[in-house]
Amino acid sequence: MTTVPRVQPPPPTAGLRPKVVARTGLYAVLAANAAVVAVFFVQAGFASNALIVLGRLLGLYGALLMAFQLLLVARLPWFDRRIGMDRLTDWHRWTGFGLLWTLVGHVVFITFGYARSSSMGPVDQLVDLAETVEGVLRAVVALVLILVVGAVSARWARRRLAYETWHFIHLYTYVAVVLAFTHQVAVGTTFTSSSVATAYWYALWGLALGSVCAGRLVLPLWRNRRHRLRVSAVVPESDNVVSVYVTGRDLDRLPARAGQFFLWRFLTKDRWWQANPFSLSAAPDGRTLRLTAKAAGPGSAGLRHLRIGTRVFAEGPYGAFTTLHRTRPESVLVAGGVGVTPIRALLEDLDGHAVVIYRVGTDRDAVLYEELSDLARAKGAELHLVTGPPVPDRLAPAELARLVPDIADRDVFLCGPPPMMNAVLGSLRELGVPRRQIHFERFSLAG
Repeated sequence: MTTVPRVQPPPPTAGLRPKVVARTGLYAVLAANAAVVAVFFVQAGFASNALIVLGRLLGLYGALLMAFQLLLVARLPWFDRRIGMDRLTDWHRWTGFGLLWTLVGHVVFITFGYARSSSMGPVDQLVDLAETVEGVLRAVVALVLILVVGAVSARWARRRLAYETWHFIHLYTYVAVVLAFTHQVAVGTTFTSSSVATAYWYALWGLALGSVCAGRLVLPLWRNRRHRLRVSAVVPESDNVVSVYVTGRDLDRLPARAGQFFLWRFLTKDRWWQANPFSLSAAPDGRTLRLTAKAAGPGSAGLRHLRIGTRVFAEGPYGAFTTLHRTRPESVLVAGGVGVTPIRALLEDLDGHAVVIYRVGTDRDAVLYEELSDLARAKGAELHLVTGPPVPDRLAPAELARLVPDIADRDVFLCGPPPMMNAVLGSLRELGVPRRQIHFERFSLAG
């Protein structure tokens, strides 16, 4: 353990937390649009029976949820830095299931509603609508695509699919979006009920699709063309961990912060199609970016064979695991295994007294430990290396309270393997650490 006299910094500026502002903004946008859709629905008039009325309303809210889904996966920097890609991913997932059931309800109620007014059964009525009404067949195809995407996004299926397979299937969502929009244009009564309603829906879909295009295509292409990233050094840290240094032009203008991650593509003939999320393992200094990765698969294992000068295409920076969300003047940083990489970068960026707890199986597993020790000494931080098997839990409430008696008065930044993170989060709850002071991110990408 390294201890240096503490320097008391000024407390963080009081005010609304960035995460609360962004989250409230998203909720307010969704609620306001839901109210606008209801107004346009009423103005368009009602159909012949209640089933058709309910079906049309569900269809409109399905269209709204679909546009909201696009906004959640657009990777817009303002929302990402304040909410975090992992939480946006979680909202995207649950909104997707809500969308799925809303559209199923739309089809069921519309079909049964028209069947009530005719002599056909529900199945024959649906077939008749698909054959005779413009846009209905496209809507049926869109629903089938969304059902497939929903099925492969369920946890039991997601665990059994390779990421590349799941991602490829997920891309069909964009085909479903286009088909659903053309269906709405063709048969949507509220779409054509007034020029204002028509302008609203075009603006809504244009904004949603434009956000995806800007966040996931235009911005990454522009940044990579501007910065022209290349590998400048490859440094083995241990038998299965390697650091890759990346340089480029005008990196001082790249809005990256300690704790964030990029989606990295190394443009070699056998790797250009692979994109891997790796955190920055050092605070950006305007000249170099560094990532440190453990060999957990063919993609990460191949990093040590990269050649100097290899072109790099990086999407990002992503993530809200930064000092932007601090609420207290002092901090605790808890790392597990290779999860030390963003923690090491955060320590470099933090002001005020910090306690760093590094949890590993053995001393040999402590990646970047010498760097961390030197940095802790220079920053006046306390560093604890906690070793041993995962059972018994060595970061139980009593142990955390022993290492950091005032932990409830500090911000806690946490990164590591999911089981370790879940255990520490449980310990923090038992110790009474307020949720607003707990910062963690699971480094997943929406869409």
